Amino acid sequence: MITKPKKSSPKRRKDTLGATEIVDFPELGWHQVQARVDTGAATSSIHCSRVRLVKQGEQLRLSFYLDVQKGAPKQRFSVSDFKEKTIKNSFGQEERRYVIKTQIMLFGRKIRTEFSLADRRTMSYPVLLGRKLLKGKFLVDVSRKNLSSLTKKIKVSGSSEASASSTA
Repeated sequence: MITKPKKSSPKRRKDTLGATEIVDFPELGWHQVQARVDTGAATSSIHCSRVRLVKQGEQLRLSFYLDVQKGAPKQRFSVSDFKEKTIKNSFGQEERRYVIKTQIMLFGRKIRTEFSLADRRTMSYPVLLGRKLLKGKFLVDVSRKNLSSLTKKIKVSGSSEASASSTA
């Protein structure tokens, strides 16, 4: 029996992230946010405070504030689409956290993904990018930094910066 070779679907090129990135959250109005890429973390997380369940009529909503010290909008956010999950923290201890879905902008692409709401006050970066976001979309080069934002500058500035950024 002769079989025809399968047609391969065109795969999108995987962009390479550095150990840290500068990201945007268009739905939250939070831009130029420092993020740490962590391939050891399953779920991405965002630093926030005053996380509370609020009952509005018959509906339960999740209310929270982002980290205003690190440039976040000074406003309360309220979402109805959330869940509660058990997540291992950086010390390996399990804790219950609320998880929301929102868009993040990397390499000019808006990606809708899950973020756990965490107290990251003592951490250097208000955002952590985990494996669920990275899988199938990105490669990670820990020797580099802010590759997504370099691409943004290249698109805005033109080709003169393109050769300079390839060595960054």
